[in-house]
Amino acid sequence: MIFRQLFDPETSSYSYLLADERTREAVLIDSVMGQLERDLALVRELELRLLYALETHVHADHVTAAGRLREALGARVAVGERSGVRNADQLLRDGEWLAFGGHRLEARATPGHTGGCMTFVADSLAFTGDALLIRGCGRTDFQDGDSATLYRSVHERILSLPETTALYPAHDYRGRTSTTVAEELRHNPRLGSTKSKEAFVQLMAELRLAYPKRMDEAVPANLYAGLGPDASPSPHAVADVMQQLGRQDAAENWLGAGI
Repeated sequence: MIFRQLFDPETSSYSYLLADERTREAVLIDSVMGQLERDLALVRELELRLLYALETHVHADHVTAAGRLREALGARVAVGERSGVRNADQLLRDGEWLAFGGHRLEARATPGHTGGCMTFVADSLAFTGDALLIRGCGRTDFQDGDSATLYRSVHERILSLPETTALYPAHDYRGRTSTTVAEELRHNPRLGSTKSKEAFVQLMAELRLAYPKRMDEAVPANLYAGLGPDASPSPHAVADVMQQLGRQDAAENWLGAGI
């Protein structure tokens, strides 16, 4: 499998590109609008066909490029069914699978940081968004967050994976790139194996966190896949454009089978 971890230095955000080496079908997880041109160039350089622009949740610190990836490449915007995104192409249910070539991603509902968080699991990798960070976790004080729910999500849906599973978060502010289930069980000061739910809930309640700087811009935009509320073209309109450009594969991908 082709795998690239991509970084946005302005927001310390990670995006992840995964692709099948044989079919060149690909997915991109948690894109960042400011890195759109970089990501488009990489997809083209690697001669990939982007099937999905996936979001682990509605981000509050940056605007996603998912909608622009749809416009440029015909990718389907796929998000959790409880995310609240108005113009997604696919609302993912807990336990749903997405295929790209010979690989599959499982969408696992992991609410708590927000009400609609998803973790994506493929082979021995898991992409945890903000639900579980390296030696930490996302905040739980807005967007339908809930500390007790996050504790259950992390322990039942992420840290229950095999201990060798590599975990890739949506952010890191100290230059760390990944961790494992075993590491977080042993070393995560908030959610490690020795931490009780009651202690975690109390700890999160006592945090005094600043209001996210870009929340007022990012959340409304991300509820429309990074586009304005009026920029939500119909599937058939996009498919018509793709066909006019000779991109029958993208048109079929955007609408699904059988157009």
